[in-house]
Amino acid sequence: MLSPEQLLAFLLVALAITASPGPDNLMVLGMGMSKGRKPGMAFGLGCALGCLSHTALAVAGVSALVAASPTALTVLRWAGGLYLVWLGVQSLRSQGGARARTDTSAEHSLRALFLRGMLANAINPKVVMFFLAFLPQFVQPAQGQVGLQLAVLGVVFTAQAAVLFGLLGYFAGTVGGWLNQRPQAGLWLDRLAGLVFIGLGLRLMLAR
Repeated sequence: MLSPEQLLAFLLVALAITASPGPDNLMVLGMGMSKGRKPGMAFGLGCALGCLSHTALAVAGVSALVAASPTALTVLRWAGGLYLVWLGVQSLRSQGGARARTDTSAEHSLRALFLRGMLANAINPKVVMFFLAFLPQFVQPAQGQVGLQLAVLGVVFTAQAAVLFGLLGYFAGTVGGWLNQRPQAGLWLDRLAGLVFIGLGLRLMLAR
């Protein structure tokens, strides 16, 4: 199916792409610094697993339909942009930075952040287009089972993204933990994270 050389080449390129500065990195970094280690990791893992939806689209060929339809792409772009702006507004309305919690509401909060990260990635049309353009470059039609090759490549990309985003959220959260006893500084980090989300959302909506 996939040769070791084929898989290694893909993994190296995927790691370089994921580690390079981009919207997902900024969102995870902002969430980790403003909310703390666990929220940052939860949001980062959600962003990474959102890649599975793009993998499914690539395998099913739906991404090609999105690429061929300017209307569908515009709708998807605005939906993703509005969602990011909504996340930014929520951060701007927040009352402070990271807090250590032990009650069950914290678990619900982590689940909510995980789902937010997943949705933010899943509805980003730029990621849809990236998967459509990127994954097929590492497929070898002569080896057969093109759909399965795409699926494996997508899972590999998701796995390495989960590791990198999880680490980014963890270490960004260390800064958030240091600010746990400094509510005013945490409040301003919430504001900064909110502005990042809003800026990314507006950029996505206005992109051509």
